Parts: sequence; structure tokens; C-alpha cells
Amino acid sequence: MTVIVTNRLSDLGNASVENSYKCTSIDTIFHNNSIGNIIFYTWRSRITGAFSYGYIQERGEGNKAMKWNKLVPLVLLSFTVVMAGCGSSTDKGATQSTTQPTATGKKLTDVKVVLDWTPNTNHTGLYVAKDQGFFEQEGLNVQIIAPGESGADTMIASGAAEFGVSYQESITQGRIQGVPLVSIAAVIQHNTSGFASPVAKNIKTPKDFENKTYGGWGAPSESAMIDSLMQTEKADPTKVKMVNIGDADYFTAVKRDIDFAWIYYAWTGIDAELRGEPMNMIYLNKYSDKLDYYTPVLATNEKMISTKPEIVKAFVAAAAKGYQYAIAKPEEAANILIKAVPDLDPKLVVASQKWLSPRYQDDAARWGEQKKNVWENYANWMLEHKLLEKNLDVDAAFTNNFLPASTK
Repeated sequence: MTVIVTNRLSDLGNASVENSYKCTSIDTIFHNNSIGNIIFYTWRSRITGAFSYGYIQERGEGNKAMKWNKLVPLVLLSFTVVMAGCGSSTDKGATQSTTQPTATGKKLTDVKVVLDWTPNTNHTGLYVAKDQGFFEQEGLNVQIIAPGESGADTMIASGAAEFGVSYQESITQGRIQGVPLVSIAAVIQHNTSGFASPVAKNIKTPKDFENKTYGGWGAPSESAMIDSLMQTEKADPTKVKMVNIGDADYFTAVKRDIDFAWIYYAWTGIDAELRGEPMNMIYLNKYSDKLDYYTPVLATNEKMISTKPEIVKAFVAAAAKGYQYAIAKPEEAANILIKAVPDLDPKLVVASQKWLSPRYQDDAARWGEQKKNVWENYANWMLEHKLLEKNLDVDAAFTNNFLPASTK
């Protein structure tokens, strides 16, 4: 059996499937040929941890496509969001918030916040808010959890976790496909990601990507991003070799079989400094305002906003206090993260935190602030590069309504 993998329904040649697959049982999805064997799936970005959304369609052996047994390790099926979209009177997929008393007798509401990836300095404010009692002050008993195989976006959208860490790019893709994610705060005000390479590779501008090998995770946005940057310098994207390096990290991959990769400087870049392995960094937002998007963000789902806005407001208020603490006291905040996750490299955490803390809020009026034009710009970029099928309803994708008042 072979399958077609895409993030655009039109590629599957069956425009009617979009409304028919969502409320179909998993058994029917696999076996009902009248639906075309469409499967909704996500794949995780190796670098950012973000999940992209798409479809899988079984086709005849004559089509050029991945074999199912080769595809399974590369994509993570995400039926929870699909089935949650069907709705039910019992909302079986959702986690119900409960309350419990504290030592002082004050009742706290239990909520989960799911991380996008392994703990790092993008998450420091959450650990600070828990350690310093900011969540408890807002009436919340917060459990910070790992995403598991289904991914953070799936858990947030389905209600398995009330809140989580996501990305503007994955929320944009998800909402186009009907996934009810909403961004409620920008963790970092400007995009700190870009293409990194060892200095010895002599890759200083996107034009230098020509005749070089890029190592990634196989998402359509990667080639689109490389094409976009190279076009600004009239370079030829066809001269870039693209390889999938799986779970290999930057330091392993550039010594083995690639020349450059997509990283976050706050973690991998700082790690390179500590290792004494200098790199050239090509930041995405240097070449286009459209690429200065929010990554990562804190997110929830539409149901939480409509039915429990007071819990959303409490969560954001406490998270804001946590990130403001990290901005004011980066080393103390780093030590809180290290205490909570002792397996992390203490030197890397402290150095990363010192670099990242002033960038959380940066030039915004308050931590977490999101601008409509940032969401519009990136969605337009995705549309231009055929990564979206239609315009994004930007006003539904994010909100500043739960942020505390300005701190600047």
C-alpha cells in the first residue's frame, strides 16, 4: 500500500472529503474507499517541536508515494482533534477542571499546561510561576506536562490539557483545517530562529546556500522558507540539497552530512558558544517582516475561552508574572528551571536565560502582546508559498484580551 502525504486537501483530488472525514470512526477512515481513505495527521518539527497539519490518502501502487511502513515513524496520527471536532454531549475527549483546597482552605482549580518539547528557557516563566506560587495566587493548581506522541497542539485543542506551548505557524495551519486553537500570549516578542552553520562552511547570506546541503525534518515550510530567503538575493534554490536528518541534533549533523540547519539561537546558538564551536546565523526576520512571527506562544482552545474565561485570565496573569520575574532576574529564574528539571545542563540554562530574558518582552508595551499585522504578515507569506489553501481569520487566531495591563 502507498500513501499520499500533503497539507492541502486539493492535492488529494477529492474536494468533498473535508466535511465528511471529521466525524468518521477510525475504522471507517482506514477502510471506507468512498471517503478515499483520508487520514488527518500531524508531524513534529525536529527543531521547534511544532506540529504541522495535513492529510494522508491511500492510493494505488502506481502512484509515487511513501510506503506506509516508512511513513509511520515520520508522522504522528492525531485523531483526538478530529474526533473532538464531531462534538458530543459528554465531551469524552476533554479533561474536566476540578478544585481542591490548599492548606489555607482556599480552593484551587486543577489545570494542565503541556509543553511543546523538552523543557528549556522558552518555558522558564511557567516554571517560575509554579515555583513562586503565582499560579496558586490566581486560584490555580497547575501541572506542567510533556506532550507525548499526540503533541501539544492536539492536547490543547481537544481539551486534554487546558493550556500549552504552541507556535504561530502551527496555529495558523491548524485553524485553516478547523482546529480550534487560540494564541493567548507571545512568549518571545520577535522570531529568534534562523539558519545556522559552522563558520568554516562560509555560509553568510542565503545566496551561500547554493551547492550546500540542508538538514531538516521534511516539512513543506522548510523548502518554502529557504526559497523565500534565497529569492531576496536572486539565488537559485534548486541548487540546495535537502536531506532529512531525523532526530540528529545540529552539532552531530553538521559534522556528519549537512552544511546548515534551522535552529533557535537562544538554545542551540548559545550551546555553540559554550562548546567553542562558532556559527554563522541567518535570522529569518532580517530578510522579511513577514517572517518575524511569534514562536513560541501560549495557547488554549475556543471552548476554554467561551466557557471558562476567568480561568484563562488567571492562567495568563500568573504566566505573565513568571515571565516578568525571568526578565528582571534571569539567573534566579534559570536556577528555578534547573531545580525543576535537574537533567538540564546548568551552564547552558543560565547562559541561555541571560540571552533570552530581555527578548521575552523586548519592544512591546507588555509581555505577551501580539499584533494583528504580525499574524496577517505570516499568514500571507504562507498563502503566497502555497502552504495554506485560504485566508486565515486572524481575529479568531489570537487574542490579547487576557493579558494584564501594560508593564512598560
